[in-house]
Amino acid sequence: ELRLTGILTDKPADLQAPAVAWLSYNVHGNEASSSEVSMKVLYELLSPADPRTKDWLKNMIVIIDPCLNPDGRDRYVNWYNQVVGKYSNVNEDAREHNEPWPGGRTNHYNFDLNRDWAWQTQVETQQRIKKYNEWMPAIHCDFHEQNVGSPYYFAPAAEPLHEVITAWQRDFQVSMGKNHAKYFDANGWLYFTKEYFDLFYPAYGDTYPLYNGAIGVTYEQAGHSKAGLAIDVSDDTLKLTDRIAHHFTTSMSTVEIASLNAVRLNTEFKKFFDEGRMNGNGVYKTYLVNGANENKIAGLKELLNRNNISYSYAKPGSVIKGYNYFNGKEENYTTAQNDILITSYQTRSTLVRVLFDPKSKLSDSATYDITAWALPYAYGLQSYAVKEKVPVGEFVEGTNRPVLNQKEYGYLVNYSSFNDSKLLAALLKNGIKTRFAEKDFTYGGKIFKKGTLVILRAGNESKISKFINLAEENKSLVTAVSSGFMESGFDFGSDKLHLLKKPAVAMLTGMNTSSTSAGVVWHLFEQQLNYPITLINGDDLKYANWKNFDVLIIPEGTYKFLSDKEGSSDLKTWVRQGGKIIAFEYAAAQMAIGEWGLKVKKEEEKKEEEKKPGYADIKKYENREKEFVINNIPGAIYKIELDESHPLAFGYPSYYFYLKQNDNIYEFMKEGWNVGVIKKESQVSGFVGSKVGDKIKDGTVIAVQQSGKGSIVYFADDVIFRSFWENGKLMFTNAVFLVGQ
Repeated sequence: ELRLTGILTDKPADLQAPAVAWLSYNVHGNEASSSEVSMKVLYELLSPADPRTKDWLKNMIVIIDPCLNPDGRDRYVNWYNQVVGKYSNVNEDAREHNEPWPGGRTNHYNFDLNRDWAWQTQVETQQRIKKYNEWMPAIHCDFHEQNVGSPYYFAPAAEPLHEVITAWQRDFQVSMGKNHAKYFDANGWLYFTKEYFDLFYPAYGDTYPLYNGAIGVTYEQAGHSKAGLAIDVSDDTLKLTDRIAHHFTTSMSTVEIASLNAVRLNTEFKKFFDEGRMNGNGVYKTYLVNGANENKIAGLKELLNRNNISYSYAKPGSVIKGYNYFNGKEENYTTAQNDILITSYQTRSTLVRVLFDPKSKLSDSATYDITAWALPYAYGLQSYAVKEKVPVGEFVEGTNRPVLNQKEYGYLVNYSSFNDSKLLAALLKNGIKTRFAEKDFTYGGKIFKKGTLVILRAGNESKISKFINLAEENKSLVTAVSSGFMESGFDFGSDKLHLLKKPAVAMLTGMNTSSTSAGVVWHLFEQQLNYPITLINGDDLKYANWKNFDVLIIPEGTYKFLSDKEGSSDLKTWVRQGGKIIAFEYAAAQMAIGEWGLKVKKEEEKKEEEKKPGYADIKKYENREKEFVINNIPGAIYKIELDESHPLAFGYPSYYFYLKQNDNIYEFMKEGWNVGVIKKESQVSGFVGSKVGDKIKDGTVIAVQQSGKGSIVYFADDVIFRSFWENGKLMFTNAVFLVGQ
């Protein structure tokens, strides 16, 4: 397969070689039947009793991953075995059918691994993609489970299908579906196709392989976390043996149809990559990313490397014309040293287009995931989409970092990337006294921006070497100073320089919390910031000793106490005494209901003639899905205005590309700071329902409120969504470490 893709060039590609099919089981840990199926498939493929499989395997190599999510499966199976009785209980109200929080769907850090393929934030995904890239299968199948009352689902998929998906990929999905239907019809089993499960978002186990040339498909069996060994469904009983039989049938049918079409699979697979290298994919042939911010660009290059996407460096001084992601205009740009170029003329041409296209075309708006993710916005990197090739230069070693003397008066740390906030977390954790600048100042003829970290030797005498080592580890840009007297701006004795306190951080978890929202925060603290965090179950909140904590993070969730004035009184008192709350999504919405200070933006008053009922109020039942769509915003990008003078926005320009995932928007705060606001016509990319679009304007989505000695940070959406929205991580850590100091 590697020779077919052109990755391996030692010998000509052999179209007669066996085609490779990869079967991925137990993607979500509590969809447990497929791991059982994997063992049965392995046995039957190797069994001498079945002459069909011998013929199939003459043309096929079958790779079986029995469990993509071992932590989630262990969590589910261990729980189930603890609660099931001597005999399984088919009553859906039995405890064995009602899994406790956080459930087994996600991995240890509560990430949904089926939404991580392109981003590879989790170690399971990183290691799987390494192995995937060693084989590059021509077919990849993802085995899932859905609601207990649903028939079986198999391809062809529903719209929207991303426009890069080829006619061959679409047609072979139909061929596979017909082959599966033959066996399901023979058994009298119900199934459906072409509904619900679309092919658009790039980090699924079916779309990511499609964008890498394979036939990617998803299979959905009824069951999910509720089915157990058996459960009553309508007038029937769904048994584990049924679930195994259905998934086993599509597994074997997949191998069969692939074997019968092995040469065609190889031929089309090779054609996919040949065309990418020769012609590129899409209108834009080069994506140019400004390389000025070394740490930000390093994060993007790491992602490109993980996805085996090739890149080069621009020849400085070349004038190009391209689409400016940040202002939406076609304009000229003069290339600079170490700007990176991602060409469309490469093996991963299609994946490049999918990840970098400024605006992906939707054939149908009824999708159940985000509709915009272009990497320049996700990483906050100035970029241009160019319709031609761009002259290539060479990489020049980055900023010449001087050797630091441990006897200097102090040190200034440029604060402009998540790496710098990781350094800040390390400094506080190691007891190194750190300050940050509230305003710009000038030293040595250079302007240092607000947010600059200041580490003075006085008070840190024994820890300067540790500081220097940490700065080198995080590749932060450090400038030594020999005096606290600045050429302009404030001196180091000014109250514009704030000494930071090491905060004790807690986060709500438990039944009312979104496990994935909490998981992203947990993972960020433990695996990226390497900073301690205490997880507190919501039910135990009233017993917590709040004197031990400075910051409380409230992820997406449903918390009745937040909207209850009386129930939230103790927490409000804690804030007034100096505590800080960081609230995400619906948690912020509930605080608005509970009159914490944030207020939901009211819809504009309709004119008198618009209030009268008319024919528009008459809706057809068959159009109910379309009615849902006009009120939906699955995930779109907005360019919002930032108050870059506020510590929450330190390290950012006066704007920010914001991933909007709900219709929550708030009135401008009169007693607080509207750090991030959406004005009119600020949507950049992605689908927004017409009624939602009318609402999302002229309001605040990021706000900070002072309450006594404490503060509250409101995020209307998740700024570190799935940990792939890299540009939000600096802002989130600003909320933890800088706000209120």
